[in-house]
Amino acid sequence: MTGPAPLLEIRDLSVHFARPRPTIFHPAEMLRAVDHVDLTLHEGECLSIVGESGCGKSTTALAVMGLQEPTAGTVLYRGKPLNGPGAPGRKERARIAQMVFQDPFASLNPRISIGRMLLAQLSLHGIASGSEARDRVAEMLTRVGLSPDHARRFPHEFSGGQRQRIGIARALMLDPRILVLDEPLSALDVSIQAQIINLLMELQERLKLSYIMISHDLSVVEHVSDRVAVMYFGRVVEEGGWKQVFTTPTHPYTRRLIDSVPDMDAVLAQRRELPPPAPVPDGARFSPDISARPDPRTMPEPSHLATIGPDHRVRLAGKAP
Repeated sequence: MTGPAPLLEIRDLSVHFARPRPTIFHPAEMLRAVDHVDLTLHEGECLSIVGESGCGKSTTALAVMGLQEPTAGTVLYRGKPLNGPGAPGRKERARIAQMVFQDPFASLNPRISIGRMLLAQLSLHGIASGSEARDRVAEMLTRVGLSPDHARRFPHEFSGGQRQRIGIARALMLDPRILVLDEPLSALDVSIQAQIINLLMELQERLKLSYIMISHDLSVVEHVSDRVAVMYFGRVVEEGGWKQVFTTPTHPYTRRLIDSVPDMDAVLAQRRELPPPAPVPDGARFSPDISARPDPRTMPEPSHLATIGPDHRVRLAGKAP
């Protein structure tokens, strides 16, 4: 017996970019930013895509949003394609998915007031106008923890946490079913991050939203996610329920990511004396050891995700059968 159909499906998604050639005599090379990615998002769940910078998670999110054209593959919403021939237009797609950006200040127009910015969305999509639109803006600002009077203010008059609340309000104005959260907490103070997390979880439950969260903060991912996908050099190397991935990480890269999260209880329980600082060679202070990182141009053929337990898959070496 099969479960409910997924809300969003990413099938064999690839996004490749041409590398600049030193001269016309050098052969063309492609950067495989996203390579054969398969993911699903179900109604009302939060799927987190994690990995270090440059692994392809943000490019995957841009492809879902339609802001980056895939080289190959399909993105399906309720079984219907969002890219390729017959795909919905930009306006229709905006009613399906919206994005909350990493830097709330950079994502807001400093020249217009918050109320005018939110009203413009309703007017552009023909949803509401006049007093009805103003009432809707006031209701949305209240829903994200702001005051309706804030509609007259400009972005520079708000704190970082308030700006992110405005970004969330803007994303919700068109009643989308999916929010793509691109590092929504990384630009905020730690004291504000908990407030935004609580707001996102409250809105998800109240509005029956589905989230795709792009993050490198595993402590946040563990707290808010239903399922987790770990990306490495453009490929998903492990995917499954957050409990399975965090308690029994199988892929070496997943284990390395989880081991990098500091255990503050263990740190505070031990009293350690710090050794004297070692001399730093000239030019080596900001030179990380990358000898263990593979060259993506010489990596083997794409491998497959094998099921190793209930809602837990990991990438194995070799081609898919």
